[in-house]
Amino acid sequence: MSLRQRITDDLTAAMKRGARDRVATLRMLKARLQEAEVALRASKGLAYQLTDPEAIQVLSSYAKQRRDSIESFRRAGRTDLVAREEAELAIVREYLPRALDAEELRRLAREAIAEAGAATPRDVGRVMKLLMPRVKGAADGTEVNRVVTELLGGG
Repeated sequence: MSLRQRITDDLTAAMKRGARDRVATLRMLKARLQEAEVALRASKGLAYQLTDPEAIQVLSSYAKQRRDSIESFRRAGRTDLVAREEAELAIVREYLPRALDAEELRRLAREAIAEAGAATPRDVGRVMKLLMPRVKGAADGTEVNRVVTELLGGG
């Protein structure tokens, strides 16, 4: 079953249960996926449907927006909005690949550093180019960059 179909099925189930917050979040996810699909149809044909990797990319972007909002609301002292955004983020994470833990990320970063032959913080870009496709959807790019920079002695 495709990721999009799973979200649609879960939306139907949430509507039947009357889970209003979950319904709102799943509707937003479905709308984001639809927007991405429509944008791609211009170049890939009218019958084009989003692939799961493309859907994961859309959901990852949405999750990043939620994390950024949480950070902003925390700085502003809006704990009510932080709680709402965290609940929404938890729902989005259900549809994303399992997040890498810190040690897994460090191991993958070390492998990419060795593969790229990187030695200084100036080589971060080369390492990121190798590493990001491997951790797509499972790690935040900001965190990946921080780990790589730290391992290369820049942090």
